[in-house]
Amino acid sequence: MKQYTANIKRGKEVIEYYLNELMQEGITEIPRWVPPKDKRPLNSDPSAPIPSTFRSTTSPSSSSSSLTRPKPAGSPLHLDLSSPGNSSRDVTSFSAGSSEPSTPDADKLDADYIERYLGQLTPMQESCLIQLRAWLQETHKGKSETGEWKAEKIPKDEHILRFLRARDFHLEKARDMLCHSLSWRKQFQVDYILETWAPPDCLVEYYAGGWHHHDREGRPLYILRLGQMDTKGLVKALGEEALLRHVLSINEEGQKRCEENTKIFGRPISSWTCLVDLEGLNMRHLWRPGVKALLRIIEVVEANYPETLGRLLIVRAPRVFPVLWTLVSPFINDNTRQKFLVYSGNNYQGPGGLADYIDPEIIPDFLGGDCLCHVPEGGQVPKSYYQTEEDLDNPDHIRLWADTIYQSAQVFKGAPHEIMIEIVEGSSVITWDFDILKGDVVFNIFHSKRTPQPVKREASGLAPVVNNVQLIDRSWVLGVDYSMVESPLTCHEGESIQGSHITRWPGIYILQWKATGHTPTSGPSLSRVDDVLASLQGSTPRCKVMFYTEVLASHDFRGSMSSLESCHSRFSQLSAGTTSSSQSQGSSLISR
Repeated sequence: MKQYTANIKRGKEVIEYYLNELMQEGITEIPRWVPPKDKRPLNSDPSAPIPSTFRSTTSPSSSSSSLTRPKPAGSPLHLDLSSPGNSSRDVTSFSAGSSEPSTPDADKLDADYIERYLGQLTPMQESCLIQLRAWLQETHKGKSETGEWKAEKIPKDEHILRFLRARDFHLEKARDMLCHSLSWRKQFQVDYILETWAPPDCLVEYYAGGWHHHDREGRPLYILRLGQMDTKGLVKALGEEALLRHVLSINEEGQKRCEENTKIFGRPISSWTCLVDLEGLNMRHLWRPGVKALLRIIEVVEANYPETLGRLLIVRAPRVFPVLWTLVSPFINDNTRQKFLVYSGNNYQGPGGLADYIDPEIIPDFLGGDCLCHVPEGGQVPKSYYQTEEDLDNPDHIRLWADTIYQSAQVFKGAPHEIMIEIVEGSSVITWDFDILKGDVVFNIFHSKRTPQPVKREASGLAPVVNNVQLIDRSWVLGVDYSMVESPLTCHEGESIQGSHITRWPGIYILQWKATGHTPTSGPSLSRVDDVLASLQGSTPRCKVMFYTEVLASHDFRGSMSSLESCHSRFSQLSAGTTSSSQSQGSSLISR
């Protein structure tokens, strides 16, 4: 009786679904089904030709309000894959397959196949999967070498199902999301990332993350010791591009491990578990450019790897964690947020802790377990690894991001590098974070009453390409055309400088990096750009600066724990310190 009731309920669900589909197409009446005149005997030869009345086809001239008669059990299923308002288009027919679809036209999902590879699906969910897969088969076709049309490789059912679940089985939304993802994968050749991506030595040594066995449900287990990572050093040494590629390779490897565990455990495993250890997390991890890079990575992962995270276990969360969670959580899908479990202190060792989700013999040694974990311990990234965007440019890779958070410039004796920041409202906050990769420089901030005309010229011939821009014209007079709003700050090679300036007036502000020991030329005949070219052809050593700037509203900056002033780190010895003027409030921190 229970089974009978369940079957009735499932049948009603399917009928209501297709009735709603018809109503959305404007169909208000359904003609009563009439059995065909030439009825085929039940004991007829199965190999005999089927009468035309039994062939399920749809004529292009058929009315959109007509309804095809119900199919006998075991007959091919026909689905209308046309777009809304174009229901008269030819439908695509499928044939029943074995336990696993073996041909592109297979549509009937065997119960054993569903249970073995996909998990429990309602008839509605199964129907959505069949329709979306069929649509992909119809639309993803290309020409072979002989000029004939052939079907391209489409994602596996498990992959398609992730996008359906991410959109609560709303077919149109799931299709749009999947199409964007497939285009993205094709554009950036993500399908080949496991074969083409080789992590740099710096990433192998200082990225504190790696795979570690599996959880109690058979999901692959990934461990990330975020509190031990020098996120700032990794971004400056590798750039966001390399970090994103590494994260994508982790997700691709995760999907591969899910398929392997599905075969090992004999049940569908489509997601993995992530264990994040936050011991050591402090204000240096809330460094603003790092959080910005993290949010960009989360956005890419959420759009292209939905429903791949089965559970996120966060252990040893410090007091600063709520601040990080406030910054990150708005960018995480609601379904994903529900999979987070957070433990503060040693609560993960008690009832309801890690042992409920991970076998005790697999709990890592650094969390009190007996299993030796080979995940790198992280640590401070040496500044010798820091690189500019020119150094990081790899012609073998298609850039995933057109822009980078950090920019770099060269400074010559006689030719400073300057950038312009336009402030619309007073009391805005200019923030900066830069590293001196080579040489010593003096950092200045000016307020200009005139709009400068950027002068930039790249060296030609045998001289190297440079990024050097001058904004302050030689005819300008300090104190008349522009004024200094901060005391000059001398910065030495290897130092990291973070600071902020609260503006008093709107207008143009100029940030300047000038080589130390510069003496202005006495004659007006030599222009500043000519100084650059002259220094390029001479033996004058140049300075390298890698910098990041951002403008914040004052109310967003005050008390913000994610500002650039939040740079204290056990990896850095902070010294020297604060400069200010009577006209504004500003501060700079130097980290060596």
